[in-house]
Amino acid sequence: MIIPKLHYVSQGNTANEHLENIQKACSSGAELVQLNIKDISEKKYLKFAEKAREITAHYQTRLIITNYYKVAKTIKADGVHIDNTEFCPTVALDYLFTWQIIGATASNLKECQVLVEKKVDYIVFDPFTTFDSNSLSTTIPILGAGSITVKDIPVILQKGISGVAISDAITEDFNSIKVFHQLLNAASSDEKKYTFQ
Repeated sequence: MIIPKLHYVSQGNTANEHLENIQKACSSGAELVQLNIKDISEKKYLKFAEKAREITAHYQTRLIITNYYKVAKTIKADGVHIDNTEFCPTVALDYLFTWQIIGATASNLKECQVLVEKKVDYIVFDPFTTFDSNSLSTTIPILGAGSITVKDIPVILQKGISGVAISDAITEDFNSIKVFHQLLNAASSDEKKYTFQ
């Protein structure tokens, strides 16, 4: 599967707010959203994930589940994102359907290298400011994260990062999705290093 360059990581004060924001992101043109509800049981997460799946299916938007890989398989989400560096992605990889993608977060190049060896489908590097593409040889898509705004995109692309995972800037203004898309697509139309669409 080709990994979209822009991931919206859901935010909200309540689980329902997460769903409302996912709907807004989908209707504003997001290609991929990540359900990122924290501090609830797996049983409750499943309930909200099912609702998120309904919303994203309606808009034909891809849905990624944070950490709960069993939920991702149950609802047939497009994949799972592991943001816990203590957890081995291989466990989720072995459990999921072969067509589901798996991403993971790295906060330094050593963690990034480990994830490359684990054969994840994409890596979110947070904070993007410390990423150095010269120290890493991989064809795995790297996405930047860490309070990213529209102004950061040129710097991010110069670093050899081809995509971004964003919460705040999009939650504050869902119209910014179009701007992010334009900047990411315009700057990487001749990008050969990564297999992004």
